[in-house]
Amino acid sequence: GFVLDYISPPGTSLAETDRLLRRVESVLQQTPEVQTYSRRTGLQLGGGVTEANIGDFFVRLKPFPRRGIEEVMNDVRDEIEKHIPGLQVELLQLMEDLIGDLTAVPQPIEIKLYSDDEQLLRTLPPRVADTISNVRGVVEVKTGIVPAGDALNIQVDRVKVALEGIDPEAVTKALNNFLAGNVTTHVQQGPKLIGVRVWIPRDARETIRNIDNLLLRAPDGHLFPLKRVATLLPLSGQPEIMRDDLKRMIAVTARISGRDLGSTVSDVRRVLARSSVVPNNVLYTFGGLYEQQQIAFRGLTIILIAAIILVFLLLLFLYESFRVAFAMLLVPIFAVAGVFIGLWITGTEFNITSRMGMTMIVGIVTEIAIFYYSEFRSLPPSNERLITAGINRMRAISMTTFAAILALLPLALGIGRGAAMQQPLAIAIISGLIFSLPLVLIALPALLAILEPKTA
Repeated sequence: GFVLDYISPPGTSLAETDRLLRRVESVLQQTPEVQTYSRRTGLQLGGGVTEANIGDFFVRLKPFPRRGIEEVMNDVRDEIEKHIPGLQVELLQLMEDLIGDLTAVPQPIEIKLYSDDEQLLRTLPPRVADTISNVRGVVEVKTGIVPAGDALNIQVDRVKVALEGIDPEAVTKALNNFLAGNVTTHVQQGPKLIGVRVWIPRDARETIRNIDNLLLRAPDGHLFPLKRVATLLPLSGQPEIMRDDLKRMIAVTARISGRDLGSTVSDVRRVLARSSVVPNNVLYTFGGLYEQQQIAFRGLTIILIAAIILVFLLLLFLYESFRVAFAMLLVPIFAVAGVFIGLWITGTEFNITSRMGMTMIVGIVTEIAIFYYSEFRSLPPSNERLITAGINRMRAISMTTFAAILALLPLALGIGRGAAMQQPLAIAIISGLIFSLPLVLIALPALLAILEPKTA
């Protein structure tokens, strides 16, 4: 199945949100691949509490035969965008949504814009969103501007406050007690303590005129209205202020459909550089899942290099020959190159799971190479020893390889729940195993004959 996250416009009532979501339910009901669905409002799959205009659907699909999950998601997205324009939706697979909610980086593409100019950060994100929306495969582009509703800015005049014989901090504290209330005591209700908040009546703080006429008490006891020492400025459509590393930031986000993450982000970089939509005085970086992927790639690259070095040291310890160790090490390295070919043929994305499969291939293919060379060393010296070792071990090596391939085949075909997450891992391992057969049985004897002619 998949998860459909939705966001209705800020300030939308619960009744209006429910009306929009019932139309989404009708779209799901008309999709033949949908078996069941459930809906939540004000809660994320990762357990986080959100606003009443935010929530998600969990959609369970019917078992095969049916259309692929990506095709179903694209159709549902198109129908919602066509018939329910007031609702923003994001469609993603189950584990992707869960990991995104837990790590707070749910978007594959996230362009972080940094600037101290508040007005620029209001006008720039829509232009950036329009620019990257033209990139093939980029869908569900969002500007990142989240209206937080109206606000009232109370500017206290320090000179006028001093004339009343009171300091600005006392005015701020009094207004906070009047408008936000103050918890003065607690009342026990069962096993819990319930706070008792004391504040002025609602009719005394409903309008700007009411707040203007609030009476404050000076230290000498006289009363004066707030409007005598402060100016009230109503602000409409205030956006949420987000900061990253203490810098004001707005993130333009998007999802990807039908393409891999790496090539899509490269196209987005190219479009942004060519269009010059981002001014020189604005810093922008790429975050989201792309940033996490790059961090993971760097870590996996170190692991892959460490695995190759450890395998070489192991072979050197076993056979006490640099040439033999080098010849056997070339076999898993060539098999790693075969992984790239397999991913390219199948059109599979080169991601973290496929990178893990590539690292595993180093150990698996080295084991097969040791299997061959152990047989080679057990034979008496002769001109046909390399060929004889291959003949003796061909059946065992082939059966071991084919058994591993058949075991991974359902996962590589995406059969079963959750198989799509591990599909690149299975394809990477199968590709390396397929290339390992000719490498071990043909390339390794040739390398041994070239590097160790006396042994051969």
